[in-house]
Amino acid sequence: MASVSEIEGISAPPRRGGFGVSAVIVLVLAALAVTIGIGLWRGATAPVEVVPDALPSPEVSVAAGRIYVHVDGEVNAPGLYVLPAGARVVDAIAAAGGFAEEAERGAVNLARVVSDGEQLHVPAPGAEGEHVAPGSTGGAGASSGAANGSPTIDLNSASAAELESLPRIGPALAQRILEWREQNGRFTSVDDLLAVSGIGERVLESLRPLVRVG
Repeated sequence: MASVSEIEGISAPPRRGGFGVSAVIVLVLAALAVTIGIGLWRGATAPVEVVPDALPSPEVSVAAGRIYVHVDGEVNAPGLYVLPAGARVVDAIAAAGGFAEEAERGAVNLARVVSDGEQLHVPAPGAEGEHVAPGSTGGAGASSGAANGSPTIDLNSASAAELESLPRIGPALAQRILEWREQNGRFTSVDDLLAVSGIGERVLESLRPLVRVG
């Protein structure tokens, strides 16, 4: 006996594949699972901010191949970070999410090796630069040296190395001081340092006892 479609001369519509919509759903779920997995893997391998109740002693930290560094100032995620022993400033800033938009990048020596327990401060333009690492000589020591009769540095004849010996003056800022001197002839007053990008009132006051205009 002929079917209704054969009698009416109409062929039956083709049957859809049984896995059309289901396959799309499966593919979406699989892609979502892969995305979540990648996110978890990145989170597990990224530097982790830690706020422990009690930090281990420096000897224990370094012996274990890790150091604790407090990164603050103009970074995207200030905080306390665990880094591999021998890490540099660039690693600490990367762990803290990188420079913030207002960071004075030239005031930070990215190549410097950080030490366990130090506070790394990334300044805004015109503010003070990196904090001095524990146990190193820096701002306070240099200021007391000038007070005890150590010779001051002549801004109009100082070399880059002499300028870098001053507190808060790294290679980039020393170069800017030299460039300002070349472009403007000479410093007529210590206050002229305020015209150098990266030097603000606080930095100037820390330098005032240590420099002179000859």
